[in-house]
Amino acid sequence: MATPFVPRAVFPLLDSVPRSYYLGHHAAGLAKMRTMLSQIDLIIECRDYRVPLTSHNPLFEESLAGRERMVVYTKKDLGRKGGEEDNKREALLRKWHHPSPVLFSDQHATRDIRRVLEHIKTANTTRNSLTGSHLMVVGMPNVGKSSLLNALRRVGVGKGKAAKTGDQPGVTRTIARSGVKIYDAAEEGTDGGSVYLMDTPGVFVPYVPDADHMLKLALCGSVKDTIIPPFTLADYLLFQINLYGPKVYKEYHPPTNNVTELLEAIARKNGRLGKGGVPDMEASALWLIQRWRDGKLGHFVLDDVTEEAVEKKLSHDQVAPSSLNQARKAHKEVQRARAKTRKSSAA
Repeated sequence: MATPFVPRAVFPLLDSVPRSYYLGHHAAGLAKMRTMLSQIDLIIECRDYRVPLTSHNPLFEESLAGRERMVVYTKKDLGRKGGEEDNKREALLRKWHHPSPVLFSDQHATRDIRRVLEHIKTANTTRNSLTGSHLMVVGMPNVGKSSLLNALRRVGVGKGKAAKTGDQPGVTRTIARSGVKIYDAAEEGTDGGSVYLMDTPGVFVPYVPDADHMLKLALCGSVKDTIIPPFTLADYLLFQINLYGPKVYKEYHPPTNNVTELLEAIARKNGRLGKGGVPDMEASALWLIQRWRDGKLGHFVLDDVTEEAVEKKLSHDQVAPSSLNQARKAHKEVQRARAKTRKSSAA
């Protein structure tokens, strides 16, 4: 009788994993947001549904306080399985942010975008300003801010993309000089004026409390794929997939905790081979990671969203390091990690 597969209960955390990705344009973007705050009526903060706690950046509470806020959990389609567990998670997240409205969005689902737009329109009508409303969308890198803006523009005024999007963070590096119209009150025949939404660069936290959080953010694309070795990230992904259900990769390999075995099998099946038929492990690792990001290897949430986890997150945020000196130190750590990665790649 075959021995049943037992997934790893814990992932061996590595001291070599960098603890920040706080870059110069992040700091500059946040500083610019502060100067523009008096012109903004509503802040839309985006967070990744797959990491609802980890993608929360306390810098926004610290720097953008005093403005009405809406929280939108993006990429819902990549994490939601459609069961009672999802309902409990979302109820807890609404409780966490009360009284701010909380919405969950799949940018490809028009009904989700309409819900976000209806909340914006209601707030705009209540405000009833002759000059309309000016909104700002903020969030960690690559959580879907620009995609949300484009979707709201498409549904709200029937126009195409206004903001560039991409698979890697850093596509938006500066704040636009003017907002993009996402709702035209004159065409709708309503009060309150038109609504303009301003895109902003993603802002990373100055310091990530542990390697597990950094790996989650990297897996979801908030960190460039050059910062953490693809093999390490693929191993962490395998750990998470096995907790969810190893059947999602059954066409490549039976259930395994050995990422080398899985990547070799993927390389051979997909023809990702180098000279002499040697499996290209890095290319296979990047393929595996992107496959999960595209929703082809299971839909699940990486964070454990419980009352205790939320309380722990809130208590940590109250003492989280966010000073300029600490941010600079974290930035230097990223630079050292990059140099180390380049050196190991060249070897």
